[in-house]
Amino acid sequence: MKTNGFTLVELMITVAVVAILAMIAVPAYTQYVQRANRTDATKTLTLDAQALERCYSQTFLYTGCAGAPAGATPSPQGKYTVTITIPDPAQPAPSYIISAVPLAPSQVGDTACQLFTLNTANAQFAQTGGGAANTQTCWGST
Repeated sequence: MKTNGFTLVELMITVAVVAILAMIAVPAYTQYVQRANRTDATKTLTLDAQALERCYSQTFLYTGCAGAPAGATPSPQGKYTVTITIPDPAQPAPSYIISAVPLAPSQVGDTACQLFTLNTANAQFAQTGGGAANTQTCWGST
C-alpha cells in the first residue's frame, strides 16, 4: 500500500534545516544593513563640513552657516543624530567638530561604530561601543 505525504520525521528535519539557515542568514543580513546605514553618518558629516567650509570662505566664521544646521539634528535618513560643535568662534584659528551617534534602533545595535567625528582638519574618527578606535572600519576604508 502506497501512502502520499510526509512523515513527521521528514517534516521535523525540514524545519530544523530551515531554522539553521535562518540562524545564519538573519545576523548576516543585520550586519549588512548596519554597514550600509553607516553611510548616512559619513555622508552627512562630509556634507556638513563642506557647507561649513563654504561659509567660512565667505564670512571667515563657522557660526551662522546656513548649509550646516547648528545643534543636534537627525541625519537625512534618520539613522543618526548629528551635532556640530564650534568651540570658540573668537579663536585665532576657528574650528569645528561634527559628530554623529546612532538614533535609529537598527544602528543602536551596531556596537562596532557608535560615534563618528570629523573636524576642521578633515580628520575622521570613529569609536566602538566600548570606546575603542575603529576609524577604518566605520568610515569604509576596509
